Amino acid sequence: MKNTFINILLLVLLAGGSFSCKDDLIYSDLVRDNRPAVPVTFPGTTTYGFNPFIITSLAAGAPIQFTLSIPASSGRTIKEITKVVGGATGINVATLNAATATTAFNTAPIAGSGTTAVFTTTLAAFKTKYPAVATTPVALPNYTEIQFLFLVTLDDGTQLVPTPVRVRIVA
Repeated sequence: MKNTFINILLLVLLAGGSFSCKDDLIYSDLVRDNRPAVPVTFPGTTTYGFNPFIITSLAAGAPIQFTLSIPASSGRTIKEITKVVGGATGINVATLNAATATTAFNTAPIAGSGTTAVFTTTLAAFKTKYPAVATTPVALPNYTEIQFLFLVTLDDGTQLVPTPVRVRIVA
């Protein structure tokens, strides 16, 4: 008898729960995606569900290069990469907003070309600008990561902050 009563109660709760909320697909600002009208992507990067990244070798000393791209269908062009900040993987938009001409990675805006803009640097330049950030791969997982964050200005003056990008440094 007790099991029957519990089963009926659970069935009533399940039926009531399915009719309790109206799903009109209108959500508050706290639970909706914050997607820009013009998305910025990073062609040539890899991602496994997190920030896009590239892999570079500490021994090879290869340049670090990110291409920022917006869709041609947006009707906009990239005027410049206005500001770049780098650091460990804990940097965020507050770091970008607080960056000044002396603390930002770039000393001058980087011009865009149509719907793309290219940011290029080296590990040596990164280490000079941010000497406290570790760039030596650790034993496990056999790499370390640094991160960059960009402020992009479009031709109409709109400013976008795309997702952070990382550089995975291997031996």
